Amino acid sequence: MALMLRTAQDTTTSRRTASPPTWLVVTLACAGQFLVVLDISVVNVALPSMRTDLALSASGLQWVVNAYAIAFAGFLMFGGRAGDLYGRKRMFLVGLALFTLASLGGGLAQQGWQILAARGVQGLGAAVLAPSTLTLLTAAVPEGAARARAIATWTAVGAGGGAAGGLVGGLLVEGLSWRWVLLINVPIGVVVLAGAARWLTESRAGDGRRLDLPGALLVTAGLATLAYGIMRTEAGGWTSPTTLAPLCAGLALIALFLLVEARAKAPLMPLGLLRVRSVASANAAMFVSGSAMFCMWFFMTLYAQNVLGYSPLEAGVALIPSSLAVVLGSKAAPRVMRILGARNVTVLGILVSAAGFGWQSTMTADGDYLTAIMFPGILMMLGGGLSMTPLASLATSGAAPENAGLVSGLVNTSRTIGGSLGLAIMTTIAASRTGGRGTAEALTEGYALAFRVSGCVLLVAAVLVLVWLPRKNSANSAR
Repeated sequence: MALMLRTAQDTTTSRRTASPPTWLVVTLACAGQFLVVLDISVVNVALPSMRTDLALSASGLQWVVNAYAIAFAGFLMFGGRAGDLYGRKRMFLVGLALFTLASLGGGLAQQGWQILAARGVQGLGAAVLAPSTLTLLTAAVPEGAARARAIATWTAVGAGGGAAGGLVGGLLVEGLSWRWVLLINVPIGVVVLAGAARWLTESRAGDGRRLDLPGALLVTAGLATLAYGIMRTEAGGWTSPTTLAPLCAGLALIALFLLVEARAKAPLMPLGLLRVRSVASANAAMFVSGSAMFCMWFFMTLYAQNVLGYSPLEAGVALIPSSLAVVLGSKAAPRVMRILGARNVTVLGILVSAAGFGWQSTMTADGDYLTAIMFPGILMMLGGGLSMTPLASLATSGAAPENAGLVSGLVNTSRTIGGSLGLAIMTTIAASRTGGRGTAEALTEGYALAFRVSGCVLLVAAVLVLVWLPRKNSANSAR
């Protein structure tokens, strides 16, 4: 009897400690990433309804978006290192719980300050959650072709989340109310939380170290302040004191962070990590290319609605082919990487995107859907999917296991800050060409110039990849 009990206990223990199926880990990680990216864009179509219902001012309405983006960008590196030290599964659960609770609070908000506070907490939860999604995935899948496919799925889901924001938001606002763009996260978050608590296994690489609190505070304050300064450019321009002050303060805090890290015994970000060529070059390329690609959804939605007269839902439906293209590009990337290598696939993807941006820059005020939205949009996002997958793969494969979470956070930080900076610059460029005129022709000229400049930035990114991204790993990353 004792032997039978012991055997049963051993069997139960082995079941508890057995690794979950890889597909389940990938599914849970991608679900978390989808929620994070979706909420960057899904609220855009709900803003007019929010303003009416909560009596928000124009600046308050802008902060519904910015509160999330600033908290997300500011805490990403903190979230990545916390996962390394305290456990990736634990941080996944903490981040998703915060995100889900904040979504509930935002959906039930009765006053403007409540929705702003909820969006800030959502951004914090997303920053803790996002690095763990990629780290859990790379820890569960061995390096090679299988990991390349898993990262491709993660990239596709993330890009699809951003792309689906307009469509999902339009459906929810028109079919239910603006509150459901936030409340929809609650049942999804609860299901993913339950699955993650049951199936994910813990991993960490802390070695008994403590979190570098001074470094965490400095980099969080620096990134958040820098993100705030970038957001201010929309209202005050680049030369306004209200823009320059936070930009300079953010850069000063980041410089101080680097000085502190150089002397810290257990730094938040080991500066030697930036000497790893694949990590540094992949993040630089992610930053530059992201600064151009991120504005695509913003300007395409404005063009469809403000110039061509589409409703929010029609604009979301019009961009479905682009959404499918980014998923297709992400999923095709691992196979193409085996043939051409990661670096060449990255360059190919960036050039395809640049061609799409160049085509889009020929837009007119009476453009046809096929040639003014669908086909150039497909090229832009197909190239985006092709390029982001090898970049994420190269960045994470070049890091030691104890820095995996940090590098995952750095990848997301590069993409987020690059996208925010790029969007601020492109909106300023578009506004300068429009010159305050609200006619369809003037708006089209501004949007077209933004797409033209973005295409040139992508060409710079392609050169950067060719010169800096390492040749090695190009075959390994897909094998």
